[in-house]
Amino acid sequence: MAFLHLPYSSLALGTTSCGAYKVPITASSHLSLKNSPGNNSSYCNNWVSQFRSKSVNFITSGALALGLSLTGVGFAEAKLGVNKPELLPKEFTPVIDVAGFLSDGQEKRLAQEISNIENDTGFKLRVLAQNYPETPGLAIKDFWQVDDRTIVFVADPSFGNILNFNVGASVDLDIPRSFWSRLAGKYGNIFYWKEKGEDASIEAAVMAISNCLKEPVGSNNCSEIK
Repeated sequence: MAFLHLPYSSLALGTTSCGAYKVPITASSHLSLKNSPGNNSSYCNNWVSQFRSKSVNFITSGALALGLSLTGVGFAEAKLGVNKPELLPKEFTPVIDVAGFLSDGQEKRLAQEISNIENDTGFKLRVLAQNYPETPGLAIKDFWQVDDRTIVFVADPSFGNILNFNVGASVDLDIPRSFWSRLAGKYGNIFYWKEKGEDASIEAAVMAISNCLKEPVGSNNCSEIK
């Protein structure tokens, strides 16, 4: 799950409490403080309502900045229509690392593992390592000929969890959706990649996907992250 942060001003003036909420008060806040001293309940209800509204607006207006769905279902629009084909390599490769997370040796190992996956299962895994907004964005769809049997794995630490997946419809039929969230939870969380490195998260995720795809389809397939 990606962590989404509302863009508050860096000039914080303090906080006030609303039950379980701690409300940041900033110089750029549009929330009125008039109700706070005399009617904290009314103020809190108003703040929570505005917070939820702002959260929804922020998410729908560009929090999915990768140009790919973070939920593993279908492509989403790129933030600001990011489409930079000039960042694509000249020759085909299943691994594109515009962020510089991987060594040449790691890229070669991952490319070989991805080739083995495709030969063994017919599914196509594609890996894009980026730091938004430095990304080819939607240009990868045509470059990789993304289809229903394609898994696009975007490694981007912009929102905290580095592992993000876009899963084709045919893949979705065989692989439980919970697998992707559990995989992101294990190898994509900020504590893991901060300690082990972005490259370690990417390699661990590719191997876990490989193991999952090679398991026989059934009620218990991909139940463990290996």
